[in-house]
Amino acid sequence: MIKSILSRNAGETLRIGEIIGRCLTTGDIVALIGDLGTGKTCLTQGMARGLGVSDSYAVASPTFTLINEYPGRHVLYHLDVYRLTGSKDLEEMGYEEYFYGRGVSVIEWAEKIVDIIPETAITISFTYLDENSRRIEISAPDKRLEEISSALSEGGF
Repeated sequence: MIKSILSRNAGETLRIGEIIGRCLTTGDIVALIGDLGTGKTCLTQGMARGLGVSDSYAVASPTFTLINEYPGRHVLYHLDVYRLTGSKDLEEMGYEEYFYGRGVSVIEWAEKIVDIIPETAITISFTYLDENSRRIEISAPDKRLEEISSALSEGGF
């Protein structure tokens, strides 16, 4: 099952992320898939707010540092694996500490490490429609998808 949403601008993408962030719990892994400029970091910024990360933190894509950590209701581990050649690079860093730690892991460019993304992950795919609009498709285990879909519907999506 997939929940498909149309985001008409960055503000909506941020709001969608915030709603999803409120649904996330310790141990969740969110795999973000999409081309450059489709809204992965914007959605992550929204999820950070939904997780209670303070506005004083500028949530930015950790392209060069690979992982940023933000305190909130649950710790947010924000990974950007764009520069990796595959999951082997991440294995050498001890990714399990993040994936199975005491926080929520959000992974940009997750398609590069699909072989180590657990089946229980929430996968969010982005499709560029035009300069402002994106199709956002969410897949997850049935119960989680129902919870997220319900929260998004209540939020106007």
